[in-house]
Amino acid sequence: MSPVILYSTDGCHLCELAQQQLEQLAYPFEIVDIIDDPSLVEKYGTRIPVVLNNNTQELGWPFELSELKTFLGSSC
Repeated sequence: MSPVILYSTDGCHLCELAQQQLEQLAYPFEIVDIIDDPSLVEKYGTRIPVVLNNNTQELGWPFELSELKTFLGSSC
């Protein structure tokens, strides 16, 4: 199971919710703070949290736990 990327930034309560969902599913993930890269701010600044799988598919907020689970199943 390859880790997914969670695009996030400090102080984003929706990002915290997405992180909790990933933790609840016990799925490996890496958090990438978009603030460190101007191109990521431009791409995801108004869309975070966004989960990116190893197939380069994106799941943007809002999503429910069941949607995240289905998305992660497609990235295995």
